[in-house]
Amino acid sequence: MPVLIYQEGKIKVEVSNWKGEYIMDCVIRKAELDDYEQVLKIMNQAQQLHVEWRPDIYKRNDSLLSREIFGKKVDDETFFVAEMSNIVVGIMELVYRHIETPAHVTRNVIFIDVMAVDEANRRKGVGHLLFEKVKELKEILHYDGIELQVNAKNKAAYEMYSKYGFTEKSISMELL
Repeated sequence: MPVLIYQEGKIKVEVSNWKGEYIMDCVIRKAELDDYEQVLKIMNQAQQLHVEWRPDIYKRNDSLLSREIFGKKVDDETFFVAEMSNIVVGIMELVYRHIETPAHVTRNVIFIDVMAVDEANRRKGVGHLLFEKVKELKEILHYDGIELQVNAKNKAAYEMYSKYGFTEKSISMELL
């Protein structure tokens, strides 16, 4: 059973196997400029999934995020990484939204713009740790909710989000 440990503003998880032997630890932290290459690798893996699901919409692009734009996101403290043994295994980008329109109740929402886990580290609890981090930020900032979007073909992510308590807010449709 994973054990969550909070220390120095970071979330760390320790995971043991069925024998109780320690097998993994993972830390969620703010991204740093030195993380760029590892972040780009994970973004490219996620993009490839989108290309496979919808080649009529998505295309391969090995430079989804420039180093300059990544640097701005690092400076803005909106990009987080999951790290195991000094290797980035998960990424998350957040957008802080203030909603105030004549049609909506005024709310502050954290929008998860990007969340992806390295393909070799999926189904190990990394995504859940990223969710714990955004939940922690929601409480610290006194925000009203957390929102995200998921590709309709990404059944595994949809199931994980549902298990975590996310519910459908709206459904996007298209006519081609």
